[in-house]
Amino acid sequence: MADRQPILCVEDNDENFELVRLVLESTGRWRVSRAADVAEARDAVARETPVAVLLDLDLPRINGLEFARELKSSPDYASIPIIVVSASVMRQEHDRARAVGCEYFVEKPFDIEVLRSTVVEAVGGASS
Repeated sequence: MADRQPILCVEDNDENFELVRLVLESTGRWRVSRAADVAEARDAVARETPVAVLLDLDLPRINGLEFARELKSSPDYASIPIIVVSASVMRQEHDRARAVGCEYFVEKPFDIEVLRSTVVEAVGGASS
């Protein structure tokens, strides 16, 4: 798994994370780590820069959009693509996510192929 590209999934729900991990790791291309909140996500990004961040918006204590804003304002991390994976389907949520720099939006419950193809598009490269 050392040659797999790292992806950070910021998700506080165990079942949602396990599904994302299974779907992405089954391709053999990615290694998915988890942060259950923004504080853990900050630490995880500092430890290992991911090729993409999958971000839930509804997180405990600090909203996911705040983390997205922090990443996109950092010269070290601004180029990391952010894929919002959220049940927030309101148009305002999409607009707010785009306004802080989130490039992609996948709605929960997500289609497995849509998630995979969105990650492929975000990090570049042909689909497996």
